[in-house]
Amino acid sequence: MKKITQYTLFLLFFSVITLAQDTCSGASPITTPGIYAVGIINGTAPTTFCAPNGAIPSANIPAGEWFSYTPTQNFSITITSDIAANTPRKDTRVHIYTGNCSSLTCVAGDDDSGSGYSSVVNLNVTAGTTYYIVWDNRWLNTTNNTGFSFQLSESTIIIPTTPITYTTQTVSTINSQYNICVVDMNGDYKDDIVGISASNMRVHYQTNTPGTYTITDYPLSGTVLLPNWSMAAGDYNKDGFNDIVLGNGSGATILTSNSTGTAYTVNTPGQYIFSQRTNFSDLNNDGNLDIFVCHDIAPSCYYLNNGSGGLTFYQSTVTPGAMNIATSTGNYATLFTDFDNDGDTDVFVSKCSGPPCELYRNDGNGVYTNISAIAGINITPIQTWSSAIADFDNDGDMDIIITASSGTHKFFRNNLDTSNNTEEAYSNITVGSGWDTNTSTNTDNIAYDFDNDGKVDVLGGGNKIMFNQGNNVFAPVTYTGLTVSGVGDLNNDGFLDFQSGTTIRYAVPNGNNWIKFNLQGIQSNRNGIGARVEIYGSFGKQIRDIRSGEGFRHMSTLNAHFGLGTATSINQVVVIWPSGVVDVINNPNINQALTVIEGSSPLSVADNSSNTIMLYPNPASDMITLSNTEMFEIKNITIISTLGKTVKEVQLSNSSFSISELAQGVYILSVETTDGKKYLKNFIKK
Repeated sequence: MKKITQYTLFLLFFSVITLAQDTCSGASPITTPGIYAVGIINGTAPTTFCAPNGAIPSANIPAGEWFSYTPTQNFSITITSDIAANTPRKDTRVHIYTGNCSSLTCVAGDDDSGSGYSSVVNLNVTAGTTYYIVWDNRWLNTTNNTGFSFQLSESTIIIPTTPITYTTQTVSTINSQYNICVVDMNGDYKDDIVGISASNMRVHYQTNTPGTYTITDYPLSGTVLLPNWSMAAGDYNKDGFNDIVLGNGSGATILTSNSTGTAYTVNTPGQYIFSQRTNFSDLNNDGNLDIFVCHDIAPSCYYLNNGSGGLTFYQSTVTPGAMNIATSTGNYATLFTDFDNDGDTDVFVSKCSGPPCELYRNDGNGVYTNISAIAGINITPIQTWSSAIADFDNDGDMDIIITASSGTHKFFRNNLDTSNNTEEAYSNITVGSGWDTNTSTNTDNIAYDFDNDGKVDVLGGGNKIMFNQGNNVFAPVTYTGLTVSGVGDLNNDGFLDFQSGTTIRYAVPNGNNWIKFNLQGIQSNRNGIGARVEIYGSFGKQIRDIRSGEGFRHMSTLNAHFGLGTATSINQVVVIWPSGVVDVINNPNINQALTVIEGSSPLSVADNSSNTIMLYPNPASDMITLSNTEMFEIKNITIISTLGKTVKEVQLSNSSFSISELAQGVYILSVETTDGKKYLKNFIKK
């Protein structure tokens, strides 16, 4: 038995239940929630470290203290040393395992999530499974290794009823061969429906009357490789209308809009690519969208945009000077998002046919580094056609759910060190998450907040949505006939709808609040693909990245959509553009679509302050007046279109100027001062 210290007597006096033990085989059993004493850490050290900072010098291998815990039912539990009994807090580290003492498997761990470098772990546990809880003394020296306590609490995992319901509409005119794309096609930010046939593109444009569409057919001439694998959309020629890339088993076809969006040119470059997922992404961050084509049986390919409509073909590891992304075979789906919060777009590659999934870090200047082993996501055996990626725990970084087309699903939590944005091994938190008991085969997955409760859900296989319950727990709700589809707000009510074939499923609003964002890039690509949108409020923080090509096959909305649950306000919105420009909007109204133009609300300018240039009226039809101009030495004033073109040089007359000659629309007023500062304000010409 452990020797009884003065610290131990103190804890026993305050009803601490039991002491840790020195070995795994003798681990003290925990049978009820409560506070437990760790005591002086001097027992057998764990040999596998689940918490961050697990790699330690060989000369400083810590000791350990052991508990075992076997829940009586499925629970969401919290293990924390950040409690009042530890005053001041101690720098603790904890590891949690399943298995047996001769073969332990990490399921969770923590180092510094609590105050004063204390530890906090949330995980979901399965009834009847034994978990080993081990505290080590990595950060405790002979002076402060004098004992502490921790608390284990349990909460019941509640399987939801139906958090959102749907009504269906049959639209018989959605009758193209491939109807797998929901995206805005005419620049009004309302999601439309795109269908492709061998000689025609049919667009159902959303009108102002919910549930009604106007139909336009665009004849296609030349060789069209039909999208039997995937489809993606993005405005790569920056004319205000989205272009389309079709992924076919023989290669790619690109449909490029003209300057008025009234016709599309067919470009089939001709390179053989056994295409799977296609994407638009700015691979070299030059402000121009490039086209990525995932290759199944060879290294993947891309077409680099020169900014003038020219596309140059590259194949990873083959073409001299090519960026190396998805460099082997079995590449089924690429998803472009910022995993390390450094402002550029990294790449996750879902793999089938044998190889493990891959994560490529964008190091800038066209260099992508395979960090799959560092991240620990390159597990086998598992095969997947696509993966669901989002900030599922709302902690400010992107997590990964690798859903299996063969094998079992895996859920990985991003352990990004937000103090220095250093990559660390992701934690496999599958056990108790609901993904461990999900036996449906998932070949396609998409991650959105379908019920607008502020937590991102997943639609995959089995005709069900896995609804996010919080604490990294998901619960399934089955909907008859629901499969992965194109997703967008098809009646403009703030809730996401599905389009599959001729069937549209409209979400029935459930009372939850929402906000969505329409982005217009100026220095960045026009869609803002690669931008991050962050919102802050009483709910904490939520993030979204703008991505072209979610899941395996479909193209879905390019608008950033957030559910707010019962929250009635947002304190602040931050948009981080690929160019590095940061826009900040304070206290926006909720339950609206908010258009953000790059640079219109710059971080350096606080709206409504007394020392910035203001304009009024807004909207305006004839004249605009500026206030506070006397406080600045103005160098020049220009009006910029949403395509980034200067349309007027402004000359002030009594602090006013005319906009009567401008066409109706949204513009940016740019005021540059002699000391090099720039003030940007967006306005609407009626």
